[in-house]
Amino acid sequence: MVYLATSGLTSGQDTDFVAAGGPGSYAWNVIRSEADHLIFKHAGENGAKTFDGVKVNAINFEPLSEDNSDPVSTDLGRPVSATWTRKADKSSGVINFEYLVDATGRAGLVSTKYMKNRTYNQGLKNVATWGYWKGASSYGIGTPREGDPYFEAIADGSGWVWLIPLHDGTTSIGVVMNQAMATTKKREAGSSSQQFYLDNVKQIPGIWQLLDNAELVSDLKSASDWSYSASSYASPYLRIAGDAGCFIDPFFSSGVHLAFASGLSAALSIRAAQRGDCDEKAAAEWHSKKVAEGYTRFLLVVMSALKQISDHDEPVLTDWDEESFNRAFDLFRPIIQGTVDVDKTLTQAEIAQTINFCVNAFQNAGREEQDALMNKIKSVSETKNGEETDVVKKLEESLSADERRTLNTIQARQIIRSEDTMNIDNFTVDVIDGMVPNLKRGSLGLLRYVPKVKAGQQEDELRAKLGLPEKQESIFSY
Repeated sequence: MVYLATSGLTSGQDTDFVAAGGPGSYAWNVIRSEADHLIFKHAGENGAKTFDGVKVNAINFEPLSEDNSDPVSTDLGRPVSATWTRKADKSSGVINFEYLVDATGRAGLVSTKYMKNRTYNQGLKNVATWGYWKGASSYGIGTPREGDPYFEAIADGSGWVWLIPLHDGTTSIGVVMNQAMATTKKREAGSSSQQFYLDNVKQIPGIWQLLDNAELVSDLKSASDWSYSASSYASPYLRIAGDAGCFIDPFFSSGVHLAFASGLSAALSIRAAQRGDCDEKAAAEWHSKKVAEGYTRFLLVVMSALKQISDHDEPVLTDWDEESFNRAFDLFRPIIQGTVDVDKTLTQAEIAQTINFCVNAFQNAGREEQDALMNKIKSVSETKNGEETDVVKKLEESLSADERRTLNTIQARQIIRSEDTMNIDNFTVDVIDGMVPNLKRGSLGLLRYVPKVKAGQQEDELRAKLGLPEKQESIFSY
């Protein structure tokens, strides 16, 4: 998705997320079933053995030696084979393997049946209803955003509506609502499911006006969008990827990003163990932490957006993976609170404070405003020879209200790292257990992190104190 326009998010202002990642930071809107088929075919064309219409019924494990055991999966052991059934002829059999990657989607075979470690976030229980229309007009006709997807919040804060044009001339229009609120509103209205869907779409003038000459040409589809995560996403010789491990919300297509990112993490952590970059236990732990961190950051994105939609005083986040959240929040605290807390225990107040701060990521900050602010940061950091000064205090005293808002926007976008969803290059940024990904073709795996030796530069030090990225050549590096 290249563009997000949500009047409930930004008080009537459009938010353009292409600006954050540059003109190449876009994706194609596709029909899900066709996209799945393309990926399935691509895997086969690149050497994978593919089996269509086959269901895995059970996974068979063997004991692990004690030195390779994982506390989460000690009882599981090492996966060595799986029993399967073919749908067409009811035949069955056993397949053996060295590694298992569970990409079974929301069914999450390993997480739900074997590890039994899936937990649901009670504050993110939504239901989505959607259908396909013909004859819908395009958003932004005559502007650079013509044909972009369009999203807008429902006025009462109960949810949001999407409009996504597809290549076959149809347009997907869906309504996502808090499940409890949807149940109450539908009961009070006494309407059918289709009428309830139409009534909610009508509440979005920006979308409804594009449907003047359109008609609904499909049956409505519904799905529960309950956010969930797990305490672990790997064990020796086993990796969990995509929705099989965690799911947040359809907002920002987080599932697509997390699926590809966790798939890449699974591949490189497996190769790291095979190549001897690290042992199997370390590789599995690296993958689990990488997935947990990606989930945490995207959850902040979604919670910040949904807070804007619902306009609630306090965001609701009742269940979280304490270890991964504490690790992520250790990075956020210096930016939000100005210091690192001695107490590492995560509190609801800190979650609320962070989400409130991350809402700034959805405010507009034009390129000119960002450039001007960065130039000011540079000038403030350039002190005279031998002069000692608190550059952070000096900068804060010199900022106008508008410049402070721009700084908050840049800081918030850095926290949630929205560019991760736009550029796979950012996959190599995180250092986990002293290791970073090696994405060089033919050398996929993990490398020991070696800090860059740099001459002390006050501008870089000031950027670090402000929670901003290192200075780069790209104009999209803020």
